[in-house]
Amino acid sequence: MGLNYPSSTCFILLLVTITRLIYTVGKTEQRKAPILPDLDTEKIFHKLHNDPETIQMASTDYGHIVHELPAAVFHPSSIDDIATLIKSSYNSFVPFHIAARGQGHSTRGQAMARDGVVVDMATLRKQRNGVSISVSKDPFIGHYADVGGEQLWIDVLHASLQHGLAPVSWTDYLYLTVGGTLSNAGISGQSFRYGPQISNVHEMDVITGKGEFVTCSTQKNLELFNAVLGGLGQFGVIARARIALEAAPKRVKWVRVLYSDFSAFTEDQERLISINGRKQKNALDFLEGMLLMNHGPINNWRSSFFPLSDHPRIASLITEHSILYCLEVAKYYDDQTEKNVDKEIQVLLQGLAYIPGFYYEKNVSYVEFLNRVRSGELKLHSQGLWEVPHPWLNLFIPKSQILDFNSGVFRGIILKRNISSGPVLVYPMNRNKWDDRMSASIPDEDVFYTVGFLHSSGFDSWKAHDAQNREILEFCRETGIKVKQYLPNHSTQEDWTNHFGAKWMKFLERKHQFDPRMILSPGQKIFHKQLHPAF
Repeated sequence: MGLNYPSSTCFILLLVTITRLIYTVGKTEQRKAPILPDLDTEKIFHKLHNDPETIQMASTDYGHIVHELPAAVFHPSSIDDIATLIKSSYNSFVPFHIAARGQGHSTRGQAMARDGVVVDMATLRKQRNGVSISVSKDPFIGHYADVGGEQLWIDVLHASLQHGLAPVSWTDYLYLTVGGTLSNAGISGQSFRYGPQISNVHEMDVITGKGEFVTCSTQKNLELFNAVLGGLGQFGVIARARIALEAAPKRVKWVRVLYSDFSAFTEDQERLISINGRKQKNALDFLEGMLLMNHGPINNWRSSFFPLSDHPRIASLITEHSILYCLEVAKYYDDQTEKNVDKEIQVLLQGLAYIPGFYYEKNVSYVEFLNRVRSGELKLHSQGLWEVPHPWLNLFIPKSQILDFNSGVFRGIILKRNISSGPVLVYPMNRNKWDDRMSASIPDEDVFYTVGFLHSSGFDSWKAHDAQNREILEFCRETGIKVKQYLPNHSTQEDWTNHFGAKWMKFLERKHQFDPRMILSPGQKIFHKQLHPAF
């Protein structure tokens, strides 16, 4: 229901507040809750919370670097609740900011809303209790899963496997929401072949910045469909996504090999990702790469792969070369293809220039492979090392400039500073697996690399990693490396304009079309319009 009040009355009603006394240690703090003046919002008012514990939860994220206090946190029990909240802001004389928070896995406050309202999507997930994942088949598009935007990818995996099916594109970490990864892109080692997760969506239900509930796809409301995918939450809240499914394998042949020469490492990666047809039987299913360095453990927290008996040999090589480059590949198989998987892997790896004698392999279940990061997470939790600062930097680098990046950053800045304390990923992707009509911004070249500095630090040392990140970006600017940030963190309009490049004007047009009052996802800091505080 829209507002029917005269503007003066609406303004007065917006100024009406209810004072709540929140007792904190040593003081009593006065907080105010909004009066949202229409009948629908009266039904959701009790779902706004501003107790200290809830506010604290919504004022931080996985990064533990940015802290922004919202005025309230919204606990929806339905999609209609979220639409009503957004519509209330949109129709208000002075709107307030709203941010949807999935797992809070952002690292720079992207899901925060200072003085606004944070929508806790985890509450909706608990209310739905898994019922918003359903698997079906369409004669034209095949099997698919309709999934609530608040659902976790790990639950999508388990629900689809009950039908012998699974999505084909993943992130390395599965305890993320569907809406969260689709708002960025969703990348992992499958992206070279199957594209990012946003390339595997057939349809969505979206609540726009006007509070409108819109179904969009490649066949209808295409502009909204393309805007939302990779759109950093700027155009709407994803209520449902229709995800493409294919027959699920049962097991995975998982291989790592080591290189001391970066040029050979990247040439072999590029050769392997050139075999990338979705139905191509002689293609790999997964390809990533990482750095091994003196100041990091040989087995990082994301996976324990190398046998302990080989650690001295590997450590000796690292001492000799300063950096080793690890190529990681995987081939899926089932009962019918098991007898051929070893031969197929050997054919694919034949002629690669890795260091002889440094070939490692595992055979694991499909679920164990996809969920490989989880055990490391639980271990860090048990050690109190998960809820620490994560000054991450994720980049896309054009293929033509990756050698310059290696010499200037990996063998320059990183070795010189000698502070890296987390995995450093580097692997290529094919541009033709992305849809350029979508909002996600990537380099112009046919092949580009993702580089991820996944640092963890102490609360007193994250600034050193942050300074390193800034030095890396400055190096790219000075040397003309046309870098794009993934999970971007920019603070000026000029930086955002450069980030989106030729897409910037289209991005602006879409913002004015779908969120004209600049209500959604203020934590991205793309649009700096200051709205009225919710309280």
